[in-house]
Amino acid sequence: MRRFPDALSAALQAGATTFCNGWRITRRDGRVQGFTDHDRDLVIDGVTFHAASGISASESTLAAGLAVTGMEVSGALSGETLEETALAAGLYDSALLDFLLIDWQAPETHVLLRRGTLGEVRRQGLSFTAELRGLADGLNQTRGRVFSALCDADLGDARCGIVLSDGHMTTGVIAAMGADNRLVVSGPDVAAGSYTRGRFRLTGGIGAGFACEVKAHAVDAAGVVLDLWQALPEGVVAGDAFEVTAGCDKQFATCRDRFANARNFRGCPHMPGNDFVFSVAALGEAAYDGGTLA
Repeated sequence: MRRFPDALSAALQAGATTFCNGWRITRRDGRVQGFTDHDRDLVIDGVTFHAASGISASESTLAAGLAVTGMEVSGALSGETLEETALAAGLYDSALLDFLLIDWQAPETHVLLRRGTLGEVRRQGLSFTAELRGLADGLNQTRGRVFSALCDADLGDARCGIVLSDGHMTTGVIAAMGADNRLVVSGPDVAAGSYTRGRFRLTGGIGAGFACEVKAHAVDAAGVVLDLWQALPEGVVAGDAFEVTAGCDKQFATCRDRFANARNFRGCPHMPGNDFVFSVAALGEAAYDGGTLA
């Protein structure tokens, strides 16, 4: 059973209610921000909870056991509270969010109602809706290794063993910026597709440090084209420098033929698939004598 502070219990039992909601967000870069649906700013534990932030929450659901429950938080993007560039850069991805009940007459009197992490964030114009995932959501995350025909290492990490600087990384500059996160770049002079699933990182300009995965790498009449999964931060312009690493589709043939790294492949390429597992003997087909799969 949740225990409330004595001062908060007394306020709850009073005839008039003096309560508001508060949300405290700890971003991936460590910055802590506070928001409230009250009509003036409140200060709690040294954090200013901004009013007039346009933040509101949906109905909160709870369930017994380990079921994943949550709520949604909606609001408006602004330069003083929630920056569009920070949201686009992924600083709010998996951010820790505390949902507080606050006595606005005495902000030091408050209680933590829910704690979770920000999940999917949907944007429409200058507004956003963020999903709050309960702590039980961590039980859905993969821990340890999973048996799969695909490799579960990341290209260039210690388990993979490939040194990206040995011909698997290049630098360049942005030549032109198109719609839908599409960039025309100069620099990568390799076969189309080499940087698909690779890592793009800005090394110059106002967005230096921003990184995301490459959706597709193509070469057409416009030149070398990189499609990114995320939008670039505001202020990035043509001429900004970047680096990009090669991508890998996690297939054994790619590891063997393209990277000559078959001995470090971290998958099970000869696992029988579902079709083989559920296959049955049929008259006239090859004998089922326990031989090889091929």
